[in-house]
Amino acid sequence: MGEYVQQFLDYLYEVKGSSKNTVMSYNRDLKKLIAYFEKKKITDIKLVKESDLVGYIKDMENKNFATSSISRGIAACKSFFHFLFRERIIDSDPSELIKSPKIEKKVPQILSITEVESLINTPNVSTAKGARDKAMFELIYATGMKVSQVVSLNMSDVNLHLGFILCKDKGKERAIPIGGLCQQALDKYLKGPRETLMGSNESDLLFVNCSGGSLSRQGFWKILKSYADEAGISKDITPHTLRHSFAVHMLQNGADLKTVQDMLGHADASTTEVYLNVGNNKVREVYMKAHPRK
Repeated sequence: MGEYVQQFLDYLYEVKGSSKNTVMSYNRDLKKLIAYFEKKKITDIKLVKESDLVGYIKDMENKNFATSSISRGIAACKSFFHFLFRERIIDSDPSELIKSPKIEKKVPQILSITEVESLINTPNVSTAKGARDKAMFELIYATGMKVSQVVSLNMSDVNLHLGFILCKDKGKERAIPIGGLCQQALDKYLKGPRETLMGSNESDLLFVNCSGGSLSRQGFWKILKSYADEAGISKDITPHTLRHSFAVHMLQNGADLKTVQDMLGHADASTTEVYLNVGNNKVREVYMKAHPRK
């Protein structure tokens, strides 16, 4: 069955243009599915029935998998079998009637404005690494960009003169404005520290690691956690913490939901609406007063 999984992963990456992280996630979930089939002595993908998939879901439930993990596993399963059916590898799609469990949207963990300022001011900007880290933190908090988008930015995506960043994601582009403090941090980083980190390497990447190579999402997370500890922030920090904080603070200070949605790159407004429920009622109160179509 492994060859069919590989065909599907190749399709995601080469045809659909899915990110490496997405492809890796599908690969992990499908490996678990195939392992379950092998345990049940199911060796031919063409013989998989709906009842086999129901059994797989029950197996995940019995192992106390989180609802989000089960939902993701089902999504990977359905995409995989839909692909096999469309490619006529199987005669019917056994996953067609399988439904994912409903997941309650979790209220994201955010930092207070004071905590954000403390985090951003923790890096020692007299060092090349510190100047880079402060610039990254300022940029994410200024734009709400995902970490994966930030670490893949190129020099040509930055326009400090006009004050915007060009964010590219899944074939789409959007220009996001940046404020003065972010511009200052980026300007300082670009005037020496970046060259110091680059060494003799050549790259168009905006942010590079201490060896002049590309930064990973995991690498950024370690950097963030280190500074959070140094700043005395005890909250559970994730790569998305600054992004979530950006969204909530924007809404708290009167930004309309549609603008925040556009800046975050959300296709569906309901994804952005979760930020209205963060903290206290101040967000909704400000929103209801400020939005022209409340």
